[in-house]
Amino acid sequence: MQLSTLLDRFAEPETLKMAKLGRELRAKGIDVIDLSLGEPDFDTPQHIKDAAIKAINDNWSHYTPVAGFADLREAVCTKLKRDNNLDYLPENIVTSTGAKQSLANAILALVDEGDEVIIPTPYWVTYSELVKIARGKVIEIRTTVANQFKTTPAELEAAITPNTKVFMFSSPCNPSGAVYTLAELTALVEVFKKYPNIIILSDEIYEYINFEGKHESIAQFAEIKDQVVVINGLSKGFAMTGWRLGYTASNTTIAKAMEKLQGQFTSGTCSITQKAAVAALTGDLRPSQEMTEEFTRRRTRTLELVKAMPGFICFEPQGAFYVFPDVSAYYGKSVNGETIKNAADFSMYLLNTAHVSSVMGDAFGEPNCVRFSFANSMQNIEKAWARIKDALGALQ
Repeated sequence: MQLSTLLDRFAEPETLKMAKLGRELRAKGIDVIDLSLGEPDFDTPQHIKDAAIKAINDNWSHYTPVAGFADLREAVCTKLKRDNNLDYLPENIVTSTGAKQSLANAILALVDEGDEVIIPTPYWVTYSELVKIARGKVIEIRTTVANQFKTTPAELEAAITPNTKVFMFSSPCNPSGAVYTLAELTALVEVFKKYPNIIILSDEIYEYINFEGKHESIAQFAEIKDQVVVINGLSKGFAMTGWRLGYTASNTTIAKAMEKLQGQFTSGTCSITQKAAVAALTGDLRPSQEMTEEFTRRRTRTLELVKAMPGFICFEPQGAFYVFPDVSAYYGKSVNGETIKNAADFSMYLLNTAHVSSVMGDAFGEPNCVRFSFANSMQNIEKAWARIKDALGALQ
């Protein structure tokens, strides 16, 4: 059987691959602690579930408009104004089956073969693969721990060429936890103002999980607002990963293009999810704030545990729920004839020896690092890092 060559252009997400390997070990009766997936271990808040139950009882069970129900798109506009002081109309909003589809919609609507897409490292695993699917060219800006894993205006300008079509980043960042300040965004905007044809994809899915203060969106700058596509969703901030609801806010030309694409892929997302999303976006934010408070406690403890690991170099995340230490001090070390040569070996060693799942940094564009999530219970976090310490202690 001859499959499409499209499948050769991109790789399976390492996040999902590691989760799958963990499940396979778990099926054999092994106690695997999952620090690989980016999924809050909280249940969806009750008022959101109640809205979904009401929608079922009210028979919201039919096909939905491709871009989303009118009240949901209004709710997104209300949220963007309330939280970010951004003025959008429903015609600027496209909802989809998760922020991942929103990203795919944007990339496929914007990128042609040979177009360059600038992505600062580290970046979420799917960014580069979506560009490859669109036959675009990924241009990485290698950031450093010294710069808190954030790109500078000089680095940005140096990466721009006549073929640059898109700049894509996240703040808070998955996997590093970096959060761009207002001053840092202002400096980047000064560069983007010189290049009005470059579109900025701003992934803000971790907006509410911010340990530093107020979230800042690059879309707030009026001079470049039409160049920005804001990408967000409900998975992280509202513990709604399985509900699958993402959204974009952009100029109407891009919005219509994304709606056209989505009309051929999935059409509109789940009707019940949409009604629940209205309650999430316009309702009580206290449950989301309480989740962030718990993530803050877990972050503090995780950093204490990580700092106890000899050889780790770790940036303190300002947002999201990951640590992303440089583990290259362990490259070349061995135990029982097994040598750690790279981040993939390191992650597989921890999975098979400590029975703790993580994600190798190569997938995020940083081959010396490994991502560990703290979206797990404090008890599991403590147990996982005790196992990791023992496994690392065996290496020579």
